[in-house]
Amino acid sequence: MTAHDFSFQSIDGAPLPLGAWAGRPVLVVNTASYCGYTPQYTGMEKLSQTYRDRGFVLLGVPSNDFGAQEPGSEAEIKAFCATYSVSFPLTRKEVVVGPEAHPFYRWVAAEPGAGAPRWNFHKYLIAGDGRLAGAWPSSVTPLGKELIAAIEAALPPARA
Repeated sequence: MTAHDFSFQSIDGAPLPLGAWAGRPVLVVNTASYCGYTPQYTGMEKLSQTYRDRGFVLLGVPSNDFGAQEPGSEAEIKAFCATYSVSFPLTRKEVVVGPEAHPFYRWVAAEPGAGAPRWNFHKYLIAGDGRLAGAWPSSVTPLGKELIAAIEAALPPARA
């Protein structure tokens, strides 16, 4: 089983299968609008814009699991994210920890070296083949050197 076996629903309700991005690195980040880490949306958007043309996908997964910091509806979340000029895809609000967690999060929690998110803005990098390429806690910023190095290693070579 790989990440490509899972599907989310977009914040607008459309299917969002991870397999649609096979061959491309995908950074999955559980998000929240009212968290001390919420300003990471700015770095997430910059990261998405920087690597999008090379096939990189950033996927935001709103969740109310930690501190009830994402209490709003999908429409409210989408409006809030617009204040950060978010253009990367967002899923509908999901449970990311525990037995009711979205199947992707139950899978990744069982992957060696990963574990379940411990707070908002936990990051999982999925390689083009659907395997987990890395996991970072909330304190690692989207533009952190370690995360950027992992994304660049997962990307196809830049065209001349």
